[in-house]
Parts: sequence; structure tokens; C-alpha cells
Amino acid sequence: MQQDNGLVEFLKWYVESGVDEALGVDPLDRLAPKPASPAPAAAVQPAAGPKLATAERNAGTDRGGSAELVSREETARSAREAAATASSLSELRDALASFEGCALKKTAKNLVFADGNPAGPLMIIGEAPGGEEDRLGVPFVGPAGKLLDLMLDSIGLGRDRAYVTNILPWRPPGNRSPTDAEIAACLPFVKRHIELVAPKILILVGGTAAKTLLGKTQGIMRLRGHWYTYESGQTGPPIYARAILHPAYLLRTPAQKRETWLDLLEIKHKLIKIN
Repeated sequence: MQQDNGLVEFLKWYVESGVDEALGVDPLDRLAPKPASPAPAAAVQPAAGPKLATAERNAGTDRGGSAELVSREETARSAREAAATASSLSELRDALASFEGCALKKTAKNLVFADGNPAGPLMIIGEAPGGEEDRLGVPFVGPAGKLLDLMLDSIGLGRDRAYVTNILPWRPPGNRSPTDAEIAACLPFVKRHIELVAPKILILVGGTAAKTLLGKTQGIMRLRGHWYTYESGQTGPPIYARAILHPAYLLRTPAQKRETWLDLLEIKHKLIKIN
């Protein structure tokens, strides 16, 4: 028993000294020269026929994403054409439902178009649907949506006076952030959506919506707290825009609710002023 204790203490001493790997029982001469490794056999290269030569030339031409850029241009063009044909919200929804230029459509359960009152003074645009929104086909109905309703109620503006939608009408898998290509594919529909609703104030919820529609590169912390003018390209009165923090972020960072409350008060005062 004493011998076992001695071995344990000896092993502890090894561990404390930094020896934590067993190398084996046979001695190894680490100074002996290593045997030369056999040279690898030369790979046999196939003859470059016409098809192979053409493929190599195409690969060299497409390197750098040129094929992707051309595809994105074509997708944006077809989206603009499809959105421009819509003269009503129902037609715009049908155009989105038949649009095949965004791969998210294949992974999402439902098209999440809009909710609320399109005749109200506020149009609220978020980033993309979450899991609950994807399941029900309605924007802002999950935990973040419930907080958004409370925020609107706090200034006397429920969904009966607000219209809610997103930049993307389909949920990105795993609630990941939208890619630039996905935003570019859906943006013409969003712009047409704004033209058809013609709200008095746009509330841009979160950084993606704010940067996309305001054409800015700053983050949401710099964009919030200010008034902007959204240029729709249509004649008529200007559309005031305000960026606010996303309710999902507020759920994770409650300390920022005070800043959002100030933004909501500004929105309420602006509505009173322009009505």
C-alpha cells in the first residue's frame, strides 16, 4: 500500500513538473538520422482536350465572382420588373409569391408579407422573419413582436394605426443575418411596398433595415436618435424615417430601452406635428 502511495506521489510530481504524456516503454534515439522518404509518384495529367481547355478558360474568367455579380444583376432586374407591375398590395404579394430569385423561398415555410393597417400613418420595417413568424406567416409575432406591440401601445399606436413588414419576406435558416444578395433580390419589392402604402413615417427597426433603406453604412447606434428623409422616387410629400433598436436586441439588452423610449416619444411628437 505504501508502494502504491509512492507511485501516486511520483506521478503527481511528474504532472506538477509538466510531464503529461506517456511516450512508451522502448527507448528512442531522437538524434539518429531519419530514413529518406520515397519520392511521390508523378501524377498523370490528362490530355487537355477541347472541353477541358474551355472549362479552364471559363474558370479563369469567372474567378473573382463575376458570374455571381452577373446573376445578382439579373435577379435585381427581374425583381424590379415584377415589383413595378404591382398596382396594389395584393398584387405585390402575388408577385413576391411567384418570384424565384431568392433562394430563401425554398427553405422557408411561409411567405411573411405584412400585418396591420396599411392606411395608418406608420410603416414599420424590420429585417427578416423569425421562427414563429415563419410558422404563422405574420411578421413580428414572436417575443420581439410582442415587445414591439408594447412599445407602440406605450405611445398610443397599436397595429390598428401601424403597418408592419420586413426587408426579407422569407426567414433565413437558423435566423442568420441576411446576405447582400438576398437583400438585393428583395429590395425592389420593399421599395414598391413603401410606394403603395405611402406612410407619413417610416420606422426602420434594426441595423439591416436602417442601412438598407437609408443608404448608410453606420451602425444602428449611430443611426438611431435622428430624423431622416426617405426618397421613394415618387412625387409627393417627404416620408420621414426614424431608425430604432430592434426589439430582439432590447430583450437581450434591457438597459437600452431608455434610448428607444426617447425615439418613440420623438415619433409621437412628429406625428402630432405633421397631422
